[in-house]
Amino acid sequence: MESTEAFSVKRAAFAATIGNMLEFYDFITYSFFAIQIGHTFFPSHNEYSSLMLSLATFGAGFVTRPLGGIVLGIYSDRIGRRPAMLLSFALMGAAILTISLTPSYNAIGVAAPIIVIVARMAQGFALGGEVGPTTAYLIEIAPPERRGLAVAWQPTSQEIAATAGALVGVILSKSMSPEALDAYGWRIAFLIGSVCLPFGLWMRRSLPETILQSESSAGVVERTSHLALARRHLRVIGLALVILASGTIATYVTQYMTTYARNTLHVAAPLAFAVSLVSNGLGIAGALLGGWLADFMGRKPIMVWPQLITLVLTYPTFLWIVHAPAAPSLLLGFGVLSLIGSLPFTAFYATFTEALPQNIRGGVFATVYAVAIASFGGTAQIVVTWLLHVSGNPLAPAWYLLFAATIGLIAMSLMPETAPVKGGRI
Repeated sequence: MESTEAFSVKRAAFAATIGNMLEFYDFITYSFFAIQIGHTFFPSHNEYSSLMLSLATFGAGFVTRPLGGIVLGIYSDRIGRRPAMLLSFALMGAAILTISLTPSYNAIGVAAPIIVIVARMAQGFALGGEVGPTTAYLIEIAPPERRGLAVAWQPTSQEIAATAGALVGVILSKSMSPEALDAYGWRIAFLIGSVCLPFGLWMRRSLPETILQSESSAGVVERTSHLALARRHLRVIGLALVILASGTIATYVTQYMTTYARNTLHVAAPLAFAVSLVSNGLGIAGALLGGWLADFMGRKPIMVWPQLITLVLTYPTFLWIVHAPAAPSLLLGFGVLSLIGSLPFTAFYATFTEALPQNIRGGVFATVYAVAIASFGGTAQIVVTWLLHVSGNPLAPAWYLLFAATIGLIAMSLMPETAPVKGGRI
């Protein structure tokens, strides 16, 4: 193993999460431009049908996430974190270039949506194997008293990606006509992410490895013991699955707010993108603050109390937004929910990772994360769109968020406290 002492921990954390950020930018950008992508690859006389087909393709990226989590997560436990992160990043790069350069349905017919669906599935495989190795890596390079803050860069990088996607959306929507945005503007957003891919690959190649080769080689022989070891942690794994389901519903419903603001509340496109920009920007602050507080106060209090506050605030916030859909309610309402709602999940990332032994950490985390995302993240936007359609009630997203927050709070209250130190002292 290369010396992590000789290699700045901060630089290693940045190198790991910059790749994670770029991958999530590519993945999340799709949700911001679901309407335009629907028009390009799924043209229909019915706007609802076009949007649902586009969201179904977005969901296709979640189908292969568990497979990617299992394959690349176990690969990271047995071969190393760095090669697994490099492989997932390269796969994501190929997929995003494919989506951004595929001709429209009007140009090549049914081949267009088929190509896009296959590329989305490749993205899902890559991203499924991204989160586990990266989160494990952040825990392993950090000193015990700073693990929460180090792992905070995992959700923070996702929020940065979402913020960058929203910022690109704001700029494009303000500088281009709706027709131009529909025709090729969304492709520009995707290509911006692909331009950054060589930088991410270069940064990840410089990472020191955190798994000794002798340990990873022994893992190839001891496959049965790995499965047995995972079974010993079934309670924590089950609770983590519920918490991740709760978190992914909240995340992808939040990312849907750009489409919600435009389609349901009928606000202007620049304001709709600004909602995501502000809420994701505050989510960055919340994720980092959650990591610092988890180191200072312990993991469990930072999971439970902010989650309870989020549960209490969700419905009143949506009532305000629906009855006064303007900049103050949209920006402040969604912004506050994003800030408070991001606090508990940083602490959870640290708790779940610390609760797992190193030689199963990457595979178990990646698999559980991918299963939760595939089951609830891939369907979240479809469920919300369907609820809005059948109920005709603009408060429908709040119902789903309340359900998610409730089950998440129960599971968080049952998680163990894993902080090795508190208050920054051993």
